Amino acid sequence: MNGARETGITEELVELLERLRPLYARLAEHKLYATFATVDDLRLFMESHVFAVWDFMSLLKTLQRGLTCVEVPWVPSRLAESRRLVNEIVLGEESDVYKGMAMSHFELYRRAMQECGADTFAIDNLLRELADGAEWSRALERSGATRAAQMFVRSTFACIDEEKLHVTAAAFTFGREDLIPDMFRGFIRDQDERLSGRLSIFRWYLDRHIEVDGDEHGPMAMRMIAELCGNDATKWQEAGDAAERALLARVALWDGIAAAIVESRTAGAARVS
Repeated sequence: MNGARETGITEELVELLERLRPLYARLAEHKLYATFATVDDLRLFMESHVFAVWDFMSLLKTLQRGLTCVEVPWVPSRLAESRRLVNEIVLGEESDVYKGMAMSHFELYRRAMQECGADTFAIDNLLRELADGAEWSRALERSGATRAAQMFVRSTFACIDEEKLHVTAAAFTFGREDLIPDMFRGFIRDQDERLSGRLSIFRWYLDRHIEVDGDEHGPMAMRMIAELCGNDATKWQEAGDAAERALLARVALWDGIAAAIVESRTAGAARVS
């Protein structure tokens, strides 16, 4: 496995990915994707999912803070490979380029919500609360976010609060947006054509994540996990547990959004009748 270790694909990583395979399958086959029928359903999805896009950046920034030096005077951090990887990922996630404009993927997602008419009140309220100095959990509680979104964010920050970089890295690495299956992207494409391009930004966001997560950020993050865990069996176990919790939190988020879509549709039918 020496050659594999040079590329970051270690025996431990192979075993961990095998452990997570059932959860990946569960997400890929989730009932949520078959629930989508209209753009109104997509809007409900985005209004909760945006919180996962937002809190992803807190995972990333926790890694950057732990793996690089952000203090003055500067001193070199210990893990040279991982600090390079995390800085490259930060560049792409926080300062990507869309049509010549620099913006984070979160800001791009919010713009996609506006383009298709999704309500940004809750996520905007969260950001206002944070800008005014509110502690994150209080800001989340006041935001108006759905219960499913709030539970997801709380699970993310519970991971961050463990203050173990390999745990944060596992949650970051194994719960990414490339989990979204082809059937959902097909639905977005068809609706975009029907709406004359009002989902074009969201399509770009999804395609960009498939591209960078699969070809660039995903492999980088795998090498980061391998460097952080090394030959420490305890760290590998903790990383696996964190990855499972992150994927189960995503399943719970999908469950909550699917239920909200069905409830909204039922309520709409009752009003019509």
